[in-house]
Amino acid sequence: QVQLVESGGAVVQPGGSLTLSCVASEYTFALSWLRQAPGKEREGVACISGPDDETYYTTSVKGRFTISRDTAKNSVYLRMNDVKPEDSATYYCATGCVIIAGIPQAETYGSLGQGTRVTVSA
Repeated sequence: QVQLVESGGAVVQPGGSLTLSCVASEYTFALSWLRQAPGKEREGVACISGPDDETYYTTSVKGRFTISRDTAKNSVYLRMNDVKPEDSATYYCATGCVIIAGIPQAETYGSLGQGTRVTVSA
């Protein structure tokens, strides 16, 4: 099973920026970022897939977050700009993507990292 290790979580002010990183133990065709806030269900945030690095985003982060990867390093990143308090959550890296109507879903059928905490607060 692919091992995933996330990093980069921090406390950031509203309107600020943050980049999360995830290193995988081997190459994966698709990688996604999920998040879960306390008391809420997990949700899909972004996905990057295939040799052309197709990307998908949930509606609430479109235009603010960017997913990218470096296949030579087996790494995937999530650049978070203009963060909002509602972005506060534990963010997880996962192998594979489940896409419905162009929106990444919370389900994952592969590996899941241990998570990295993001808190958006003044």
